[in-house]
Formats: sequence, structure tokens, C-alpha cells
Amino acid sequence: MQPPLETIQGGKAWYKPPNGPMVLGEAPIYRASDSTLHWVDALKEPSELHILKVDPESGDPIGEARVLILEDSVSVHYFRQGVKGSYICAYYCGVAFMDEETGKLDVVHEIIPKSMRAEKRFNDGGVDAKGRFWLAEIDKQAMAFGLGGLPESYGEPKGRLWRYDPDGSLHEMANGFVCGNGIDWSPDNKIFYLNDSVGQNSYAFDFDLETGSISNKRLIVDMRGTGGEPDGLVVDTDGNIWMGVYGSNRVMIFDPTGKHLKDIEFSGKNLTCPTWGGKNLDILFVTSAKDPILGIKYGDEGGNVFKYMVRAGPNPKGKPKFEFAG
Repeated sequence: MQPPLETIQGGKAWYKPPNGPMVLGEAPIYRASDSTLHWVDALKEPSELHILKVDPESGDPIGEARVLILEDSVSVHYFRQGVKGSYICAYYCGVAFMDEETGKLDVVHEIIPKSMRAEKRFNDGGVDAKGRFWLAEIDKQAMAFGLGGLPESYGEPKGRLWRYDPDGSLHEMANGFVCGNGIDWSPDNKIFYLNDSVGQNSYAFDFDLETGSISNKRLIVDMRGTGGEPDGLVVDTDGNIWMGVYGSNRVMIFDPTGKHLKDIEFSGKNLTCPTWGGKNLDILFVTSAKDPILGIKYGDEGGNVFKYMVRAGPNPKGKPKFEFAG
């Protein structure tokens, strides 16, 4: 992977949960109607949903987040069109609806059998412009070998990519991933992006919006040989990819071909997922995971939420998140 053309200092943690750093902060989404930021601590036991009011202009937090205890691990969630107070989400084993007031999960499709919880779990996801929900699996057994450690004898990793449609139909779209992550689309809806974090690769596919099909898989960013894992990502209005890199303190920015444009450095390692927010979608909020060794010894701020202002002028801004149409 080529070095960035520019490195920017993003600063210290913007919001610190009152009960301490998160185990695995993930899946931030912003709701403009009430200027709230919603994210999960996916691997805390029990898992938590955090909802924080923020100033739509500055992005400053207003008070403390409301925290809901969840009955199972939730790793990604999106709002539902016309269904107030409800998200569609990927829980450990499949697709569920989640209630914003209580955190209750209503399972709508169990994909991974409960008997296989030791082998697989769901991770990241996204909603396309037609309101379809995409979600990707982790092959936990392959992930246990670590970065670059998967032996040839293991064969192809077993993580799959799924699409759950508003009519309730389920479609397997791709497979062969260690840790499916970082799902988003280009502004013209012609390119679909997907990361394999532990596989250390970022892929692009051709995308057909009308049919929801993907094809022509190609590698655009290769982080093998580094300590970084391509994690959650978002795309801006210019089509550039803003990617959290787990194992580093950076959000890395690439053009659609994978050219490394710039990095934003923060005071916390293990950055997981960025999202666009604020009145003009020009604020980048970034979740992270705590590093128990670095955090104690060196004051690392992983496990908190970070903020970076991408102010107007020639700078691009974010795309709004789509909502599930069911």
C-alpha cells in the first residue's frame, strides 16, 4: 500500500462514554430530524446501544448518551422508512428489528444457526438506494489465525455476504471472506464496496441498482504486510472512500481506484467505523475499540468516539444513509 499524499491531525477523543472506553464501538449513524448519533458497543457483555444528542452545526455533544442494554450482540443498525423508533439490524445470528426505546430485538430471519455461534457471527452492513439491507459475516475460526496467518490447508474462508429485501426475501450475494466489513456505494450507485478486515483487503464490485446484483469483484486496497485492517467505511460526494483502519489511529482516504490520498490521525488506536453527520453532512464521527494494554500504559483513547470537521469550500461532504424500506 502506498503512503498517503497528506496526513492531517484529527485530535483527541470527542465523546467518552461515562462508564469507560467501549469494548468495540461500531456502526455510528446520524439522524438529521433530531440531530442524534446512534452507535453500538457490539462486544460488550451485554451489548449496548448508545443514542447521543449533538449540535447540528458544531457536532458538540449535548448531555450524555442514553444507553440501552441489548439482549444479543448487535453490530450494525439502520433506520426504517416510515417506522418511527425502529431499526433494522444485524444481530449475532441474522436480521432483526430493534426498538429504539427498549432495545428489544424482534428476530425476522435467523441465518446462522444457534449451534454455529462458535464458528460465525454477523458484522457490518449497509442499506442501498432501493432500501435493501446488506449484511456480512465473520468466519470466527478463520479469524482466529490472525493477520496473514490463515494456512492454505484451511481452504476458502466461510464468511458470506447477504442481501435482505423489504419483501422479506434473503439472497446470498458473495462468499469467501474472513471478516466482512465496510459496506457502502458510490454516489452514482454503480460501485459497491466491501472490506475483508482480517483478510486485509478492500474490494469493489460493479453494482446494478435495479436488480441489486453485484459482479466483477476487484481488489482496490491491499493492506497485507501491515498491521492495519480495513474496517468500516463511508463514501463522500466526490466518490472518495473514508475508511477506519483497525490496528491504527487513522482514517485513511482513497479515491475510487484505491489511490491513497490522505490520512487523518487521532489519539486512539483501533478505529472501527466512520459516519457522516451534522446539518450539512460535513462532520465525520468515528467509533473505536479499546486496547487494554495501550490504554492503560500509554493513555491511548481507543474505545471512545472521535470527530473531524470537514468544512465547506472545495471539500466534499458526506452522503446521507438510506433507510430500510420495510
